[in-house]
Amino acid sequence: MDVELTVLNLSSARFECTFGRGCEGICCRNGRPMMYPEETARLDGHLPEVLETLRPAAKALVSSQGYLSRRRKAGLPLVRVAEGWCVFFHQGCVLHQRGLKPAACALFPLSKDEHDNWYVRQKGYKGEIWDLPCLDPDSSTLPAGQSLVREIALAATFS
Repeated sequence: MDVELTVLNLSSARFECTFGRGCEGICCRNGRPMMYPEETARLDGHLPEVLETLRPAAKALVSSQGYLSRRRKAGLPLVRVAEGWCVFFHQGCVLHQRGLKPAACALFPLSKDEHDNWYVRQKGYKGEIWDLPCLDPDSSTLPAGQSLVREIALAATFS
C-alpha cells in the first residue's frame, strides 16, 4: 500500500541505518525519547519482563525511580538515561525487540518542523546539530524514500 505523505526533503535525503554494521546505537546515547500515555500503559504491562533484559545500572534506576524522568518535550515525559544511554538500550533496543518501541524512536530520522511539516533529519538541513553518520547524506547513496518506507507509513498515521 502506498502512503501519501509530504516529506519536505525526501527527494534529496539519504539515509541508511547501520546498527550492527558499524554503528552500535549512537542515537540511543543520551537518548531521551518522549512517550505517549498509550505507550507507557502498554509498556507498564510488560515492565517485569523488560526489567530482566536491562543493563544492571538501568535496571537499578528503573526499579527505584521508574523509566520516565521529570523532563518533558512537547508536553510528554522523557525516558531516563543511565550511564549515558537510554535505559532501554542493551546491545540494541530491548523495547524494539518486543514491539514496544516508542513512536519517537520508530519515526527516526523523520521529524516535524515548526510549521508541522515532516522532513528527514540530515546534516546541514534545518540547522541539524546531531552529528550522526546516518544523518550525513554524504555517507550513504540510499535514497531516504527507499530506506524509510515503514517510518513514512507510521508518520502518515500521525498526520
